Amino acid sequence: MLETLLDILYPRRCPVCSEIVDKRGELSCTGCRNRLITVEEPKCKKCGKPLEQETKEYCYDCDRRRHYFERGFSLWLYNEDMQKSMADFKYKGRREYAAFYINELLKKYQKEIEDISPDALVPVPIHKKKRQTRGYNQAEILADELGKRLNLPVLSELLIRKKDTLPQKQLNDKERFRNISEAFAFSQEERCNYKKELQRVLLVDDIYTTGSTIEACARALKMNGIEEVYFVSICIGKGY
Repeated sequence: MLETLLDILYPRRCPVCSEIVDKRGELSCTGCRNRLITVEEPKCKKCGKPLEQETKEYCYDCDRRRHYFERGFSLWLYNEDMQKSMADFKYKGRREYAAFYINELLKKYQKEIEDISPDALVPVPIHKKKRQTRGYNQAEILADELGKRLNLPVLSELLIRKKDTLPQKQLNDKERFRNISEAFAFSQEERCNYKKELQRVLLVDDIYTTGSTIEACARALKMNGIEEVYFVSICIGKGY
């Protein structure tokens, strides 16, 4: 009854078109889901980027250099519809969109995540200045929703964003990695406070483009004793 009342007073908006959903109780408009391009095979065996050639196993980036993470999963291609949706989610307070994102993510990847059997989820952190301005960390919202659905702990303070870096979208690939490589620190205090085993973690983020941010986070985790690092993101750029 409470959910029904809230739905009447505060009708849910579609994460794709931003209008009130066309069917009460749904997380998005029925037709809008068809506008999102799900990542399918062929895709990179390492980072999960969609590939144009079926004969290739890895994208150009993963083929030419070694990564600290084991493997990654992403749900949708970062097209124009998802660019708008993610911007609203990150910058316009549409935190409720996370329920739709995670619901769709689990439809496709729940088995893969359960097979990994992570000890904990670790959201990619943002700098405290951005958090103060925005009011929240979008990756933490996603991790909390995913943890709730899979009954997994979320360690939001295990990684700390110590540098307020330039926006990655303004930089080329080499500049992105240099910009972000020393931006993250590992919290030994948070690790000590977590009394259970912590050997395998799943990083959670909203968008994977060049992978510089995920790579820097995975490096910080591996350098501090985490044996296996995987990642999941809602959107991903094209591979080639």
